[in-house]
Amino acid sequence: MNLETAFTIAAKELKVLSRKRSIFAYIIIVPLLLTVAFASIIQSQVAAGNSTTLSLGLDSLTYFFVVLAAILPSSIAAYSIVGEKIEKSLEPLLATPTTDGEVLLGKSIAAFVPPILSIWAGASIFMASMDYLTHNLLSYYYFPNWNSGVMLLLLAPLAAVFSIELTVIASSRLTDVRSANQVGVLMFIPFMAVFFAGAEGIITFGLDNLLIISGIVLISDLALSFLSTSTFNREEILTKWK
Repeated sequence: MNLETAFTIAAKELKVLSRKRSIFAYIIIVPLLLTVAFASIIQSQVAAGNSTTLSLGLDSLTYFFVVLAAILPSSIAAYSIVGEKIEKSLEPLLATPTTDGEVLLGKSIAAFVPPILSIWAGASIFMASMDYLTHNLLSYYYFPNWNSGVMLLLLAPLAAVFSIELTVIASSRLTDVRSANQVGVLMFIPFMAVFFAGAEGIITFGLDNLLIISGIVLISDLALSFLSTSTFNREEILTKWK
């Protein structure tokens, strides 16, 4: 596999996607809106002077950025295959000597970078605002900490890769962008289940649990990488898609 070719494909994908303003607006605005909503939730707990549940709430809300990482990339990943097929821009790429792995890696990079950067930006604003709101009550700055580091720097990227690979698999079998996007969005369900389990106190977002979850997602990503490559059939796309 030629990494330079994959990065060239990714750069081309990002250039094409930059003209899709609705996709980029969605990716940028959602994390910012969540930050505002989370600030309102925490401000109410600060006003109540509840420092015990405050820490649990901060961990749960931080984990929600992991859920977001499993949602946002699907829109780009779905368009990069089905959307380009509909717009007749996929066939010229598949007709080149590039390998399937290079094509998929390039498209995956393009689907990964904008959402994860937006999530990190939104999470940074979230953590700064949370420290500002909670410092007087807690008497220390809650962020950054190891838990948030694992969530944002390890688990969120793994969740994004999980979403991209599953969307690629779905997109390889579907011929409609909306259907592929809807299937991709469903991939947030396992991460949302963990969020609710943490919010209800069934599990804790401690470092050990976060590393275990990250390991499970990593294994899933590795398995899906082989499956996505095997299901991406350029000959079928070039000859049978109508």
